Amino acid sequence: MPRREDIQTVLLLGSGPIVIGQGCEFDYSGTQACKALREDGYRVVLVNSNPATIMTDPGFSDRTYIEPITPEAVRRILKKEQDQGTPVDVLLPTLGGQTALNCATELEESGILDEFDVEMIGANSEIIHRAEDRQAFRGIVDQCQLDMPRASVVTTLEEADTFLDEIGLPAIIRPAFTLGGSGGGIAYNREEFDDLVRRGISASRINQVQIDESVLGWKEYELEVVRDKNDNCVVVCGIENIDPMGVHTGDSITVAPIMTLSDREYQKMRDAAFAILRAVGVSTGGANVQFAISPTDGRMVVVEMNPRVSRSSALASKATGFPVARIATKLAIGYTLDELRNDITGTTSACFEPSIDYVVTKMPRWTFEKFPEADETLTTQMKSVGEAMSIGRTFKESFQKAIRSMEVKRFGFGLDEQDLWLSARRGEEDAVWPLDEDTVTRKLSVPCQGRLYYVRYAMKMGWELDRIYDLTGIDHWFLEQFRQLVAFEDELTRWERLEEVPVETLTKAKAYGYSDPQLACLYLGEVSTSNILAVRLHRQSNGIRPVFKLVDTCAAEFEAVTPYYYSTYETPFTRDGRQVVDDEIRISDRPKIVILGGGPNRIGQGIEFDYCCCQAAFACEDMGFESVMINSNPETVSTDYDTSDLLFFEPLTLEDTLDILERLNGGGAEVADRSGGVVGVIVQFGGQTPLNLAHGLAAAGVPIIGTGLESIDAAEDRDRFKRILQDLDLRQPDNGIAHSLEQAREIADTIGYPVLVRPSYVLGGRGMEICFDEDSLANYMRTAVDVSELRNAPVLIDRFLSEAVEVDVDVVADFIPNQATSSRQLTLSTDEPRAVVCGVMEHIEQAGVHSGDSACTLPPASLRSGMRERICETARKLAAHLPVRGLMNIQMAIKDEEIFVLEVNPRASRTVPYVAKATGRPWSRIAARVMMGASLQSLEVEESLDHEFTSVKEPVFPFEKFPGVDVILGPEMRSTGEVMGLDRSAAMALAKSKMAAGLPLPTSGRVFLSVRDSDKSTCIEVARSLVSMGFTVCTTVGTRKMLHSHSVETELIRKISEGVRPNILDLLANGEIDLIINTPTRTGADTDEGRLRAMAVLNRVPMITTGTGALAAVSAISALRAGNWTVNALQDAFPEMAVASPH
Repeated sequence: MPRREDIQTVLLLGSGPIVIGQGCEFDYSGTQACKALREDGYRVVLVNSNPATIMTDPGFSDRTYIEPITPEAVRRILKKEQDQGTPVDVLLPTLGGQTALNCATELEESGILDEFDVEMIGANSEIIHRAEDRQAFRGIVDQCQLDMPRASVVTTLEEADTFLDEIGLPAIIRPAFTLGGSGGGIAYNREEFDDLVRRGISASRINQVQIDESVLGWKEYELEVVRDKNDNCVVVCGIENIDPMGVHTGDSITVAPIMTLSDREYQKMRDAAFAILRAVGVSTGGANVQFAISPTDGRMVVVEMNPRVSRSSALASKATGFPVARIATKLAIGYTLDELRNDITGTTSACFEPSIDYVVTKMPRWTFEKFPEADETLTTQMKSVGEAMSIGRTFKESFQKAIRSMEVKRFGFGLDEQDLWLSARRGEEDAVWPLDEDTVTRKLSVPCQGRLYYVRYAMKMGWELDRIYDLTGIDHWFLEQFRQLVAFEDELTRWERLEEVPVETLTKAKAYGYSDPQLACLYLGEVSTSNILAVRLHRQSNGIRPVFKLVDTCAAEFEAVTPYYYSTYETPFTRDGRQVVDDEIRISDRPKIVILGGGPNRIGQGIEFDYCCCQAAFACEDMGFESVMINSNPETVSTDYDTSDLLFFEPLTLEDTLDILERLNGGGAEVADRSGGVVGVIVQFGGQTPLNLAHGLAAAGVPIIGTGLESIDAAEDRDRFKRILQDLDLRQPDNGIAHSLEQAREIADTIGYPVLVRPSYVLGGRGMEICFDEDSLANYMRTAVDVSELRNAPVLIDRFLSEAVEVDVDVVADFIPNQATSSRQLTLSTDEPRAVVCGVMEHIEQAGVHSGDSACTLPPASLRSGMRERICETARKLAAHLPVRGLMNIQMAIKDEEIFVLEVNPRASRTVPYVAKATGRPWSRIAARVMMGASLQSLEVEESLDHEFTSVKEPVFPFEKFPGVDVILGPEMRSTGEVMGLDRSAAMALAKSKMAAGLPLPTSGRVFLSVRDSDKSTCIEVARSLVSMGFTVCTTVGTRKMLHSHSVETELIRKISEGVRPNILDLLANGEIDLIINTPTRTGADTDEGRLRAMAVLNRVPMITTGTGALAAVSAISALRAGNWTVNALQDAFPEMAVASPH
């Protein structure tokens, strides 16, 4: 049957901010759903609080509400749509992760859906309950005569203890209705067990956890499955975890297709997945079913099921080319699988199960360096912030490509500059080999991010595979693959010089996934651009080049029409007397612009840059260019098969990028008669990843689109930038550059403490710290010199401007870029160039908190119009002088009416999507068109800084995943995502942003107030306002005495260190505190304040840690108490944004 005709308007719930366990894979899923619904003529109402996603661009839905994903906010949206005569007919909750599923369930349970006569499609509340409620799901599995680990569903610690006596330790704790295993873990002793059960009950929406008997060490698998209303079922993809049970699948390296099951075992698992799908009742969409198999007796147990598009759905979609979210959406509105076409082949139906003739490896990306106090052990609670996916013809090739996609200075399994064995082989100072056996044993037995490198070291030390298996639980098949790579290294190391290596050996190395940087390190001594290019030239001179294959969903049984490629190496064969290779690439004669994506998400480089890359692809279409996307991130919209004209799923390294460019171009710069189809490369939209490639690309003769490399370098080079500011008569904090501890001391003594220190050429404030004295500076210099991504990068030292107001300014400009790296094939407009300020954002937190971690408001809350114009004029001057063509971000500090320029980035920044949503202009798309030749004048772009609505950006942090870590904010970025509050009232916009971040401000109750001396004056105003609103304000002795002297009465709470009970920790544990305002005097998890802040995170109590943030929060509480608040679609705020979807 075709689509349902009784539906006009569909409400789609997004997933909200990017958090650990729920990343941008749901932006990808939701965007596919929006496109699928609108192409069938449905009216789409979208609710998503995340401004950074392409999904919340108004072109993708008819009504775009950037509002909190809460029942209260959704009810107001349903009411508004009904009042406007366009009532919502159905709710689709299965594309927005656990956030959407939980919200939909609450809407159903509270009667809101019945109130507005809204039907849930895709999965109704009964289906969600049967899959998500641990007890109900166990009954389903029993009904299917399948096995599960022995388990008990409990709601109290007493019930948990009773069951523990039955199964013993270790035990697995798994909360219901959570994402990324939040609140769960593995307990090896009673103390851990009690702690995890308490946390799990608190994290669960229904205060329920399941205690499982241990299946640690069992093999783990998952099947991505789809079912329609006619009971057609297909397995989209089978995925196998390399790590055994005990590591969350999001933290495990995974492989598709499944490698270690026999066909009989696989068919048994497939039948089990379909049986569960039918019994749960999923009949119009996708689901994910996870299994574990005992390595000793083959017993198969069901672990869990997600009755929705899951994190693995994006991976399955990119691995096979089968668009799970799109198909699931079509099934939800009435189609059946046989009625839907496979877009990749254009001829087969969606009933065909994908079949792949290559190997896909997914590798997680962690950022433990941001949380040095955190436990790096990998357990059942997810800790990674992103992932990359690679494709190769063999597991070895795919695995090594995945490693070099991580961007952690590892270029393969070994033989790079981080390889301890290679360092020892070369006799380098401080190199130790063999490694201590106890160290290797510990590294193998405790799952952690670097474990596989120690598998290699163990093999290098002669350990037997059985011994490694006993410690890791990694299947022998994978260990044998690793052993073969280690054995092949012996072959590579037989030769001292690259020129001596036989062509056959070099060809085999490339087929095994060895990268040019690995070969450069082994034979030329180090990894550098010149050495990488030298290896490249040598292998190409021997005819060793990659070929490109199509991802076609059907193992080449049918021809693919979508140009979605990966690279591999294969041996040529003879046809008609000449040697040829089977290269499937199809190259048109249209001029091409290549867009380099951002690679795996991590803190400091997230979905915002993928948003910009998508906009660049859309701009290519506007300007008549063929768009080529290169990226390795399976979670993103940029790697969707229909975002760009050509998609290459490849690591973002110099080698892999040049391979693609030369193939598209008919050769490198040395080939005089090459086709020259590539106009240039955009490196400014994907964050630091492509910028780090820019010099190597320029050295290889690749033109850069937009702002020239010279300008990017001038902004990054401290001395050159200082001269630019002097030429323009602009100020910056006193500063210096240090290459050593002595230089650092001299500079700090000259400019005065406190100082802000950071390495150059990094993103997300990585390695940035405020040093208050010489001791802290010396400690920093001992630990941070290696933090920068580029070699020999100095440490930058600035005078820290305490209590300054910090602002971010985004600019788009169309000045003629430096000619040295610009494209000669691009015709630039001759209109008078100029710079336009996109937006001025005022940080709510004072200077010293990283801009990515500070809440900010647009338009600025406290800046007078005269100061605002001075800020804009400063930005325009810098754009003209550099010169900038495209986007630029400037960070400034305002202190005593003086403007200090802190930093200039002539590229897309993480604020661009937020500014676009806050101002109603698609700035990155405008900038991309300008980079491709258009002028701001021809696009009729004018500056507009006054807006009817205020937008507040609020960061979201992963502290819940790292219990015990001190949550204090500073100059190093630690947030994983962001939300936005939009309202005519600035205070209400802030209140909405707090709701959207999951920590709504209270309107009554008890507030604990503890501030440092410099915030005492602010504290008086905050406390007085809270008391006047009826709050009970709790303080310790000193603060209470000070407030009493200003006629503000508070309730006394004893300090933790005094030993008197109950103290603040007790009140938090008992749920008696509703808000904490704590500006730190001491930091660290072991301090009283650190314990207080960690306990607040554990108990989900909202917390403010800056004085300016406290003032803003008080005004937001006042606005909430004033009564009714409204919701607003972007199309209401900015009618000009309501345009058709670009694709």
